[in-house]
Amino acid sequence: MTAMDAGHAAALDAADPLASFRDRFVVHEPELVYLDGNSLGRLPRATAARLRTVVDEEWGGELIRGWDHWLDEPLRVGDRLAPLIGARPGEVAVSDSTTVNFYKVAWAALEARPGRRALVTDRDNFPTNRYVLEGLASQRGLEIRWLEGDPIEGPKAADLGPLVDEDVALVTFSLVNYRSAALADLASITATAHAAGALVVWDLSHAAGAVLVDLEGGEADLAVGCTYKYLNAGPGAPALLYVRRALQGELRNPIQGWFAQREQFSMGQGFDPVEGIGAWLAGTPGIVSLAGVDEGVALVAEAGMAGIRAKSVALTEYAVALHDAWLAPLGFSLGTPRDPARRGSHVAVRHPDARRLCALLIGRGVVPDFRAPDSIRLGLSPLTTSFTEVRTGLAALRELAAD
Repeated sequence: MTAMDAGHAAALDAADPLASFRDRFVVHEPELVYLDGNSLGRLPRATAARLRTVVDEEWGGELIRGWDHWLDEPLRVGDRLAPLIGARPGEVAVSDSTTVNFYKVAWAALEARPGRRALVTDRDNFPTNRYVLEGLASQRGLEIRWLEGDPIEGPKAADLGPLVDEDVALVTFSLVNYRSAALADLASITATAHAAGALVVWDLSHAAGAVLVDLEGGEADLAVGCTYKYLNAGPGAPALLYVRRALQGELRNPIQGWFAQREQFSMGQGFDPVEGIGAWLAGTPGIVSLAGVDEGVALVAEAGMAGIRAKSVALTEYAVALHDAWLAPLGFSLGTPRDPARRGSHVAVRHPDARRLCALLIGRGVVPDFRAPDSIRLGLSPLTTSFTEVRTGLAALRELAAD
């Protein structure tokens, strides 16, 4: 039996220690091959039940009295999420969107380095981050120093030499690139930026719940990330925001909302923020959505990040092997790093006709997604994706490309 045989995929599934977790998710279409968990994770069964409780019993039954236990949800859920990204209690809040949180921390980093006139990011960073940075640079008259990095391998610490100096206030990258899945070296890039006195913001959107993240060990300053991908929290679920404890007394949240106010219900004049990570909240949090984050995080914590990362590597290695055997002879190229240590949990395959082929795949009951200009992303979510699904999806793509 070769790695290309269906029996090999079945054997991998039989030996998978996380295989049973798939049964913990809602699967309405058993025949659907869902390879887009890097955009939206499946619905955990526990979340469906929890949301019914929140809506029917808490909102429906308790009404305004629910705020007696809802007020602390953004910080309680943040503490539960913190170990999954190598953070400590009191360093993570869950509220607002990734874009809003990115604006908060990027603004704060720039404000904390007055007189510095530049910031650094890469051309391949996620669009919302680039747009926020362009807006901040325009408002403040700052220069953006764009890293023209390798589109597959992503940014490396050695790339920063010509860009980072004593005039740079902020360096920011995605830990896992949204297109190529390149996994950056958080510790070395952060150390390089710190040597020049800059602060660093990391976007964990394609990393949280999929790869091992050590914010504390890597001495990260600030981080944000969405929760609806590998954390399976639901469409538009509130995002995570991380501020290293040592910086919480120094940095300031630019959005002075009432959920960060010390005496919140005194309704007094003047903003007096609470101490700690609570100062990074803003408006009223979405309690129903926070319940989805709580359940998704609990499921990931139960599985354990070590096991999740091991399966992520195994899934992507299998997808790369199938690409090399089946797709490369048909004009495809790999748009993802070959070294599994440098790769997140999705695999990009590139083809000049990728947009059309992606649409055809979806019509065949295989759901990946397309990213311009020429990449089909195969999101391999460790808790819900089987090796058989990977094989079925790649076989369908091979058939379509060969027609």
